Amino acid sequence: MHKTTLLGLLASSPVSAQLHSLAQAAGLKYFGSAVDNGYLSDAPYSKLADDVEEFGQLVPENGQKWETVEPKQGDFVYTTADVVPDLAKKNGQILRCHALTWHSQLPTWVSSGAFSAEELTEVIEAHIANVVEHYKGDCYAWDVVNEAIDDNAEWRDSVFSRTLGTDFLGISFKAARKADPAAKLYYNDYNLEQNGAKTDKAVELVKLLQKEGAPIDGVGFQGHLIVGQTPSRSELAATFKRFTDLNVEVAMTELDIRHESVPASAAELKTQGDEYADVVGACLDTKGCVGVTVWGITDKYSWIPGVFEGNG
Repeated sequence: MHKTTLLGLLASSPVSAQLHSLAQAAGLKYFGSAVDNGYLSDAPYSKLADDVEEFGQLVPENGQKWETVEPKQGDFVYTTADVVPDLAKKNGQILRCHALTWHSQLPTWVSSGAFSAEELTEVIEAHIANVVEHYKGDCYAWDVVNEAIDDNAEWRDSVFSRTLGTDFLGISFKAARKADPAAKLYYNDYNLEQNGAKTDKAVELVKLLQKEGAPIDGVGFQGHLIVGQTPSRSELAATFKRFTDLNVEVAMTELDIRHESVPASAAELKTQGDEYADVVGACLDTKGCVGVTVWGITDKYSWIPGVFEGNG
């Protein structure tokens, strides 16, 4: 991440403050990062995670996912899940919570379960009630439903959609609101930034939930972008506005901008920095864009090389 470029964008004059402090001064609620438990034993990593002026908001990268907190039906385990929330509470950092209903990182009893519609509804409601109530009052926002739209801009095939169709969306949001009325409830997905068919489908999703009276408060743009393919500042702001016009807030929730080959040239690094600035700038330009979260605080522990070979 190109911190110098972002500092220049956020600060109107040279100052000693860091990203979160500058983001708040510029009108955002936060600038934050995902943090994963396994890396907190690394002292430099832990020091950055603790730096509230740099990262005033944290989100657990994996700890709150279904397979971790409910590995067996009705058996809720929070030892791993509590690590990042406890860190944020200790430091006074804003906490985004992630993620309740997602097709991935499910325990086998859910992903391979032969549920009736009534049974699966009860499973979703019980899971969300327990998890959200456990963190009641701690989470600024929950990613309630994650990645329900596939790469062809259709409803994603999952144990949830196969059994319940789109009903699982409203079931999830209503259960989350019941468990914590104060938390902001988000739909979160990738490739919404390009303002294409998948973005259209996400607009449809928001309208669908609103029509049935399900409480959606925000849309999370994950922002897993590629150097040279990132929308311009004005293009991204226009895409954000499609959602804020529906009376929901937006946020960048998992931002990283990767090179398709490494090592990158000096010119490619400059482009990457400029594109980070464009994304943050688009949020600054949009009334209703509340903050930016990067998906990790160091290249040392990036998820990207393990998923996109040769990228970085």
